[in-house]
Amino acid sequence: MLDRRQLFAPLCAALVAGPALAQAPYRPPRTRDGDPDLDGTWTNGSYTEFERPDGLKTLNLSPAEARAWEEKLHGSKGINIPSDPLGQNDSEFPEVGSGLTRVDGQARSSVIVEPADGQLPYSDAGMQRLGIRKHRRRWTYDNVEERPENERCLTAGNAGAPFVPEQDANLIQIVQTRDEIALVAERYHDVRIIKIGAEPKAAPDWFGQSLGRWDRDTLVVTTRGFRAGVTRRTDDVFLSDSAIVVERFTRTGPHEIFYEFTVDDPALYASRWRGEQMLTPAPGRIFEYACHEGNYALTSILAAARQGNQPAPTPPAKPAP
Repeated sequence: MLDRRQLFAPLCAALVAGPALAQAPYRPPRTRDGDPDLDGTWTNGSYTEFERPDGLKTLNLSPAEARAWEEKLHGSKGINIPSDPLGQNDSEFPEVGSGLTRVDGQARSSVIVEPADGQLPYSDAGMQRLGIRKHRRRWTYDNVEERPENERCLTAGNAGAPFVPEQDANLIQIVQTRDEIALVAERYHDVRIIKIGAEPKAAPDWFGQSLGRWDRDTLVVTTRGFRAGVTRRTDDVFLSDSAIVVERFTRTGPHEIFYEFTVDDPALYASRWRGEQMLTPAPGRIFEYACHEGNYALTSILAAARQGNQPAPTPPAKPAP
């Protein structure tokens, strides 16, 4: 006699497996070498800032919190500024998309996910070395070499490891071969070369030396060997020559790459810190970013500093009665 349990067992197994099959991981397109295909022009521009801004308390925002924050920033084109009396956002062209970045459907308040407060965990020794205080930038106006690198058209947020989104030019072109992957930043046309499975050169570099490997469908990139001293990645992000940055690139859908990174730099930070972003297809191609050719701001900034250092003019003598 046929045991009824033998009939129901396959049916029960199918019912149990159904939800799991529906949540099967995305299978990315492949290159002719069989690796996941990351080629394309992507952007990480969004309203989500690198560090968590005042006014947002949690990493994942509720739909109501996300909607309120996006509405708040719509008037300034997604840039979180207290006021804009000079109309800077009208004269410039922010490129941060149309809202907060979302990971697994959750609106994010910051790129940094660890520490839990969403802030860079500078150590006291690190801040002393950099000459900064918490949430204060090391900006002076007397020496050109102490001005931010991006202001001097030297480096951009997306040019090195880790990616740091900025107010514009957040496009990243990925050009992939079997042995190397090139990351081309729109701003300043910087190019970082990732060697796949090969030892990087020993000489220190502004961007460090990037070595990549495939962990199933994820590209894992380890970058070390930064130039001696301290490199300012962006306004508030610094790396020492002992920093190690590990990045992971995973195609999680036909129109997205999940990008995560960990920074280990005990010379400047009290703990490791980690961030997550989504890369989405860019709305257009990369164009020339002419910075050096039109960078007259630096001359004006230094000239104003020189004027500020001049002694106050002596008031003219009053005429005799």
